[in-house]
Order: sequence, then structure tokens, then C-alpha cells
Amino acid sequence: MSAIGIHFGYTCACVAVFKDGRADVVANDAGDRVTPAVVGYRDTEQIVGIAAKQGQVRNAANTVVKVKQVLGRSFYISKCLKLQHHREHMPYYEITCGEHAQFVAPGDVAKLIFKKMKETAQSALGSDVTDTVITVPFEFAHAQKHALRDAAEAAGFHVLRMIHEPAAALLAYDVGQDCSSGNRSFKHDVSSNPRALLKLMNSADMAKHSLSSLGSANCFVDSLHDGIDFECAVSRARFELLCSTLFNKSIQPIRSLLDEAGLSARDINKVVLCGGSSRIPRLQQMIREMFPDVELLNSSPPDEVIAVGAAIEAGLLVGRDGLAPEEESVAVDVSAADILLKEVNDSGAETFSILLPVGTPLPARRHHTLSAEGKLSSLCLEIYQRLGSINALLKLFTFVEKSLFLCFRDGSVHVSCAAQKNGKSEAVTIPAAS
Repeated sequence: MSAIGIHFGYTCACVAVFKDGRADVVANDAGDRVTPAVVGYRDTEQIVGIAAKQGQVRNAANTVVKVKQVLGRSFYISKCLKLQHHREHMPYYEITCGEHAQFVAPGDVAKLIFKKMKETAQSALGSDVTDTVITVPFEFAHAQKHALRDAAEAAGFHVLRMIHEPAAALLAYDVGQDCSSGNRSFKHDVSSNPRALLKLMNSADMAKHSLSSLGSANCFVDSLHDGIDFECAVSRARFELLCSTLFNKSIQPIRSLLDEAGLSARDINKVVLCGGSSRIPRLQQMIREMFPDVELLNSSPPDEVIAVGAAIEAGLLVGRDGLAPEEESVAVDVSAADILLKEVNDSGAETFSILLPVGTPLPARRHHTLSAEGKLSSLCLEIYQRLGSINALLKLFTFVEKSLFLCFRDGSVHVSCAAQKNGKSEAVTIPAAS
């Protein structure tokens, strides 16, 4: 059975498919794995994705960008597209194509983007698919989550769960989970010209992407204002200086979170980077300086990793029967106690290894390798649950293999042992009632 995960971002959207035990991002009809979250309105049709983005300069007044910023909010002012108070003081876009102006709700715009994601997934699978997990920013309010869910369901999806974007990135990694140059200057204020602003934003965005891999980039806009071209060269050093305040603001929430959790940087062993801005070298450097001894996980494309994590979560959920509607859409089950393995150290003393710490988001999986001298014919394992200061025995097993796998889902602990040489394995389950 297949399920999909969707990352609906501020500037782009991405869909991943979970099938045959793995999650993969799928390309849209243009061959791109990431689709711009842009919708263009014309007389007889609505255009979604790269075609809408390419045509937004010519159709600036009827092109909607960054709709995620508006969803679920009572009113929001956009510099690129004017929003109007309409119908009970909710924000609506004023679209002027055709003979009469029409008002379009942000939810209807988001629905079109979700439909595009649905078509992309169906094209890859060759069949209809409705079960999905959708990611939301950690700071999203309940009304914003509700609006995003409504848009997805209006597009034909059955939303299994909404999870936070950082949590999706952790699942994907299987971790518990500009300036003008030269003598040219412009005295024209183009902030009131949506067409000019969109041109400038597109060029600046491309320059920013280039600076992630190059030492300098050129920002050029053909006929920015009154037939005057705009061009400037921006070095990475200049870009980092201009954005230094923003970079510091991006890092500050990490420090605040560590303080709130009572942790130091030395307590962290892995850091996952996700989202397009995590490509910026200066941000990566600041993360490394804050966590000098950690493993920095950024091998997967940051624009895709959140969708992959959502697809993995969808794959874990799609086989569960009787999923009840969740009152809080991003509620995540966690381990209520430490799950321990009893071992013996070199001196013969009994020790307890924590396989699954308390508070671990579920479902979760752990791998633990057991070693001993000589040839073993069998292996006796004792799995414990920590209750306060007492370690209570959950189950005692006897296996003939040595590599231990632990999976916690549906309230039950699933334990399997596998031989490293031939892969032969045995498995048992500790029911939730134990």
C-alpha cells in the first residue's frame, strides 16, 4: 500500500512517495523534484508551478506567491500582491483577469497547489492516492494548521497526520528522528510597482542560490523601471555581511531551545539541516561553531528531506486501522519511559544500556550490536522499562543471533536479533499490555 508525504513550503512544494518500504521524492510534469508554490490566474484557467512563476512578471497582478504566509490568518499585508478585507474580515486576493474582478480565498489557492502535488504523485504511482502526511512549521498556530488541513482535504487528500517540519527531517535521516555596484545609481522607488518587484525578487533569489556554491554572483534585471536595466555583482562576503543580523536571528532560537531543555551543545550528537536556507555556507559554519563535535546531517537535498520524512511517517501510519481524528493535528506519540537492555561489562558487573530514551517520538527504531568472546550457541536478553528509580523487567528472551533491532510502534515493543554473517534473524513482540 502506498502513501505520500507533502512539504508545503512558503516558496515551493515537494511530494515524496512511500512504497515498498522506502520513500522517494517524485518529479513533476516538468521534470523538477520541487514545484514553485506559485499560482497564476488567467481568463479561463489557473496555472500552478514553474509556468506560473515564469509568467508572473507579465501577469503580476493575478499571480499569487507565498500563500502559506496568509493561510489561517485574519489579515496579512503582502508587498507583492494586495490583499483585500472581504467576507467577515478574512483576507482574499483580488484577481482582475476577465471582465469582472473576483475574490479568491487563500485556501482555494493552497488547494490548487495540493492538487498539483496529488497529480504529481498519481503520475509516479500510476494510480490514485489519497493517504498523506503533511508537514507544518513548528510555530504554526492552530488556525493555520486547520486551514492547511482543510485545503489538502479539499484537494482530495485524506490527511493521516500533520507533523512538524523538523520532525520530518529527523525521520528522513532516521534520527530518533543586495547592493548595486559601479557608478550606476537608481533614484526611482519601485516598491509600488509589483512587476518590478517580482523581477527584482526573482533575480535576487537566483543570485542567493548561486552564492551557496560560488564566491560571487551577478544580479541582473532587464528593464527594471522605465526601460532602465539593473545590474550588480554581489560577493559572498558582502552577502554574509548584509544578512549577518538575519543569520544571528536564525541561530538565536537554537540557543533558546537548549536553555529551555536544560541542555548544552555538548549534549547534542547529531544536527539535521533542512530547508533551502540551510544551503547557505555561513549558516552552516555558524551551526558547526555552535556544535563543534556533532555529526552534521545535510547529505540529502534540503528542499526534499522534509517531504521524504513525511512520506516515511505516512508509510508507518497507512497500515494502521481505525485511525481516529486527532484533536491536535500535530500531536506525536512519545515513549513514556526508558527502554533498557541489561548487559554485563568487562569486569562482570551488570549494566543497563538505554535503547529508547523517554520522550522519543514514536514510532521509532533502534539498532544495538552485542559482542562477546568465543562462539555463542544462544543469547539471553533481558529488556527493562525504567519506572522512576526502578528498572522493571519487561521480558526475557533467548535468541541464537547477536545483532539486536528494537522497534516501538502501536504501543508495543518489537525485538529482533539478526546474525551479522548470514542475516538470519528471529523476532518477538512485547504487547502493549505487558
